[in-house]
Amino acid sequence: MLVNLNEIFKVSRQTHTAVGAINTPNLETLIAAISVAEKYNIPLIIAHAQLHDSLMKIEIIGPIMLDMAKKANVPVCVHLDHGESFEFCKKAIDLGFSSVMIDASLLDYEDNIAITKKTVNYAHARGVTVEAELGQLPNRESGDSGSDEAKSHYTDPKLVPDFVEKTGIDALAIAFGTAHGIYKTKPILNFDIIRQVRKLSNIPLVMHGGSGLQHADYIEAIKAGINKINYYTYMSYEGYAAAKALIEKQPTGFYHDICDVATKAEEKKLEEILAVFSNLTK
Repeated sequence: MLVNLNEIFKVSRQTHTAVGAINTPNLETLIAAISVAEKYNIPLIIAHAQLHDSLMKIEIIGPIMLDMAKKANVPVCVHLDHGESFEFCKKAIDLGFSSVMIDASLLDYEDNIAITKKTVNYAHARGVTVEAELGQLPNRESGDSGSDEAKSHYTDPKLVPDFVEKTGIDALAIAFGTAHGIYKTKPILNFDIIRQVRKLSNIPLVMHGGSGLQHADYIEAIKAGINKINYYTYMSYEGYAAAKALIEKQPTGFYHDICDVATKAEEKKLEEILAVFSNLTK
């Protein structure tokens, strides 16, 4: 069933777990994500990142995401990830997305508030939830989360109550040491930032750059107050590796065979990760 982030967070907060937000820029990943959520009977967020629009236009994949979410037998939120402008967020909302993220974190504080508030006003009038970001993750694919430069972009907990009040957002992505892409070095996570933010605000909190951590890191982040974890890179690499192995073993064949092994590999990785997020590993 199609729901927004508020409905998703009701479940995660009752169970003291985090909901996985899976980027689904192709049909194979979309099938894998919903299949695992239904297998475990857990809520799910499927997301289209604006940066993936070069791979698959939102006008094409969006309606498919929405149709599969409506037909799923678990709550599924269809979310725009890292919308870089009000206009792109509006496009997603008008297509029927139940949630959007406006990422104005590269702008100064007041401009971030202004564009976020504009997005919230448009979204809330249509029953759509909004996520925003304070602080900045290190450059995509760098994996450099422990440098002094990266630490300078960590979220300032003291700004959170003011930002939440002035924007009216439904969820907040915070920076505390994770990074987008593959980690070249072991990430240094500052869980105290999560705890400080949680003391100052009850806003649902989001971890971006959620791939590639140790299971203990996820558990600690969830205990500290994280409610949503974005996950894509390492799952996608598992799909790539499975497809590559098949091609090396069988140099000629059918394209659908590649899709099949990639989907199954992504499902296997998601079963592992979503079990951790949902505390099903006991």
